[in-house]
Amino acid sequence: MLTRYTLSTKAYIMMFMKVLIFYRPDSEHARMVEEFIHEFGRLHPDSELTVVDVDTVDGIGKTQVYDVMKFPTLIATSNDGRELQRWSNDVLPLMSEIAYYANL
Repeated sequence: MLTRYTLSTKAYIMMFMKVLIFYRPDSEHARMVEEFIHEFGRLHPDSELTVVDVDTVDGIGKTQVYDVMKFPTLIATSNDGRELQRWSNDVLPLMSEIAYYANL
């Protein structure tokens, strides 16, 4: 007997998500963001965050693609780049919120 398994769309999307962190290394928020990234990596070693320096050519391009105007901004995306969640203010989200989207 052959059993066929299919993934729901939600389960498929959840398999391929990433989190982008947009920030300026020379800003008043830099230390807070860098500590967040370091602590997140320590607590969630199997997760990955993509750090975007908005002062680089690549970073400027990504800020335009995702329409980022404030820093720091965190964006959870599906693997195809579709935005799923956005956090943009002076207070970073809980690490558990980010871990949901950053787990590989």
